[in-house]
Amino acid sequence: MREKMADFVNTVKSDPDVSDVVGFTGGLFNTTNTGRMFVSLKPAGPRTLPSDAVIGRLRGKLAHVPGATLFLQSVQDLRIGGRASNAQYQYTLQSTDLNQLNAFAPQMLVKLRNLPGLRDVSTDQQNRGLQAALVIDRDAASRLGVLPLAIDETLYSAFGQRQVSTIFTHLNQYRVVLEVMPAFQQNPDALKSIYVKSSAGAQVPLSAITRFGPSTTALAVNHQGFFPSVTLSFNLAPGIALSEAVESIQAAEREINMPAAVRASFQGTAQAFQASLATQPLLILAALISVYIVLGVLYESLVHPITILSTLPSAGVGAILALLISGNELNVIGLIGIILLIGLVKKNAIMMIDVAIDAERREGRPPLEAITHACLLRFRPIMMTTMAALLGGLPLALGTGTGAELRRPLGITIVGGLIMSQLLTLYTTPVVYLYLERVRLALTRRPRVLARRSPEAEGRPSEAHG
Repeated sequence: MREKMADFVNTVKSDPDVSDVVGFTGGLFNTTNTGRMFVSLKPAGPRTLPSDAVIGRLRGKLAHVPGATLFLQSVQDLRIGGRASNAQYQYTLQSTDLNQLNAFAPQMLVKLRNLPGLRDVSTDQQNRGLQAALVIDRDAASRLGVLPLAIDETLYSAFGQRQVSTIFTHLNQYRVVLEVMPAFQQNPDALKSIYVKSSAGAQVPLSAITRFGPSTTALAVNHQGFFPSVTLSFNLAPGIALSEAVESIQAAEREINMPAAVRASFQGTAQAFQASLATQPLLILAALISVYIVLGVLYESLVHPITILSTLPSAGVGAILALLISGNELNVIGLIGIILLIGLVKKNAIMMIDVAIDAERREGRPPLEAITHACLLRFRPIMMTTMAALLGGLPLALGTGTGAELRRPLGITIVGGLIMSQLLTLYTTPVVYLYLERVRLALTRRPRVLARRSPEAEGRPSEAHG
């Protein structure tokens, strides 16, 4: 494993955008067949490509190293739960039946590796470990006077690193470990050279009382929630959204007819994404209802809050268009920017509608004249506040320093949403206000007409009666 790690380190170090590389063997649970590597890239100025592009360039070079596979992933600024894996996203299979789990996990692994939208698909299932299975011939051992305990003790002394003594010095202490020479631990044929002491004191060859041969076994059985589990990790191909990958994986799961005893679920970031898909529309709806109630109480109207909320779709469309044009994905940071736009964009309509309603109620102006007066009076404050917010988000959208990839979607959504809303709401808000004002007047005139007609309707029977 050390030789493979040295080959990987030399290959990665040869890349012109790599600054430092540190690699070591031995992963989790002291497994000697794995290793880890930390790669530091050059600063953004001297570096010619972003981190994802560097990984794509190294992936082709590292594929030529035989006997081992290296999985690369960028350090995530936001990592939500999950377990340590070879890629950013995890998909876990659990079952109470280990045999069914071992049967369907490899099938699911093949399905995921054939999906075009996934990269670096790997598994933490390691059930191909080699072992030397040793079976004691109890009849032969009893005939030669060898106890099974003696066989166990002899094997433990040879391969179990038995601590037999401790040497004390003035400054330190050293443990004495009993084992065979490392050269004899590499080949199962070394078992033929081991002798076991019988009860009569004779040395009996281990091969005379046992049978042994190579077999496979699981190096480790992972558990999650007290149940055996297998985690498949994967990265996304360029241009593929996580929602598309989730749908593809669920379709692959249905194709292999996975039994009910095997339960599949996403973990970490993918699990949080699934939860957000279910709760995000409800949270946005709750926020809009809360805003409507507050504005309705303040304006003492059921119609004019709709005028203010009508400015929000243009901001959302502008934010999504800006992300598409710039080639960025709608991630968690982008959603935060869209939620911020809800508060930033509403103030344009609030500044206009507040003046228009005041002009109608206090000065008695008609709706058209009132909204025209409000637009002329509030145009400069609207432009000043919008430009202040837009220029405040511009450094986030244009930033190129360390960590700019995380902050850039936030700035792009703010800038794009403000530009689109500013271009549209200055024209659409007065139109929506006039339309809803006509609806309000039509609804308020109708009860008055009915109220005026009701005394006449009551007077006619009384005259006929007289």
